[in-house]
Amino acid sequence: MMKRFIPFYFFLILGIWACTPKTAQVIQETDQAAPIEEEAEQLSPCKNFEDAFDPDDTRSNYIIYKDYIEYENYEEAFELWNKVYTEAPAADGKRNDVFMDGIFFYERLALGTEDSITKAQYLNRIFSLYEESAKCYPETATSIKGQKAFDLFFKYPDMASKKEIYQLFNEALKEDQSTEQYFILNPFTSVLVDLFNEGHISKEEAIEKADLVVSILEEGLSTCKGEACESWKIIEGYVPQRLEAFETIKGFYDCEYYVDKYYNEFLEDSTNCEVIQTLYIRLNWAECAKEDPRYQRLIAAANDLCVEDKELKVAYNLLKESSFREAIDAFIEAEELEETDEDKSKVNFIISKIYYAHLKNFSQARKYALKAAQQRPNWGEPYLLIGRLYASSGPLCGPGTGWDSQIVVWPAIDKWNYAKKIDPSVSAEANKLIGQYARFMPSKEDLFFRSLQNGQAFRVGCWIQENTRIRTSD
Repeated sequence: MMKRFIPFYFFLILGIWACTPKTAQVIQETDQAAPIEEEAEQLSPCKNFEDAFDPDDTRSNYIIYKDYIEYENYEEAFELWNKVYTEAPAADGKRNDVFMDGIFFYERLALGTEDSITKAQYLNRIFSLYEESAKCYPETATSIKGQKAFDLFFKYPDMASKKEIYQLFNEALKEDQSTEQYFILNPFTSVLVDLFNEGHISKEEAIEKADLVVSILEEGLSTCKGEACESWKIIEGYVPQRLEAFETIKGFYDCEYYVDKYYNEFLEDSTNCEVIQTLYIRLNWAECAKEDPRYQRLIAAANDLCVEDKELKVAYNLLKESSFREAIDAFIEAEELEETDEDKSKVNFIISKIYYAHLKNFSQARKYALKAAQQRPNWGEPYLLIGRLYASSGPLCGPGTGWDSQIVVWPAIDKWNYAKKIDPSVSAEANKLIGQYARFMPSKEDLFFRSLQNGQAFRVGCWIQENTRIRTSD
């Protein structure tokens, strides 16, 4: 079987060997038995064990260096690997693991040197081994493209531009749109969103690629079995949330997207004016048909339950029409006319929620939430929202899983603890959020490998830029 390199971020083996029983074949006797032709096994065109100067010695070195790797005796393993690579880079002609093991060795060497020239040489060697592997095993060329792009995205971002990484991912997905490409979905989605926002990808291409990623994810979730589903759950926790950035683009998603994603929130809390207004704005943004019974039910609930402040009518009307930036300007003007700090804080909190729910601008959402909190001391709601902003930043500050995506939970929990400290009325909601997200904090093992300690001071970067303290999920 062909060995496939699976990136360590997922720690998963996909695929299950299945054995089918051999069927007995009845052969009529003849005067002369017909010769049985066996199909020749397809081997790599590159040098294998049989091509080596001493095949037995090369096989022996191969087996021994594999054992050395298992026991972490890397120096001697690398020495023997070099001998095997020189004599039989294609191993037995059926697997590409000599190339993949070489990549493993040179990655270790690159991590172990501070010399920039030497490091660059090691990294170039890694990518030349990828190319050799694809040449010797053409059937792996597509997955090799995905693996190269994966490494460039996570490990060596300075070696290629986002556009180059995107192109590699794109080629891999064009050639293979199966669930075998699962490990590239998160980084590809991240690059897709970034390049679109930077104006390098058209709306039409972004829609096409977003639909493709979602379709692969849906197939993976519906067909996975056992431990394989863990990786798909990781992807499910990242891809849809990262693709929410496209909700700010008019016409990117159709009406059914918003109904499928958000309508249940209204059904579960059909008397909550904030839920009603937010969903109304989203359905209007998606240009849903007003005759749709679901839309009609929403409008009826709004008319019955949600009475708007007359002084803010212009701003609310703009918001209803999904003119978000114009609505923000109108709310800012209205806030200046409000007489009390409490009324001003309510307006600023509305602005904060527009930035959060509709424009996906987290830093501006925090700015106005803090302004609202300053105008109305001992009000916990703004801090609940800021905590949500931080907790939702895993896909913005990391790949959706792992260290960079987990540490955003620390400042989020800080905000929720502070909210219930100053405002007991929000304690239930704060405790619910803390319980929901505390399990996503890093583990003790994560701290050990980074020489960090529980309770230690730590600064979370990305857009958050806040000091916090280290905590673990276990």
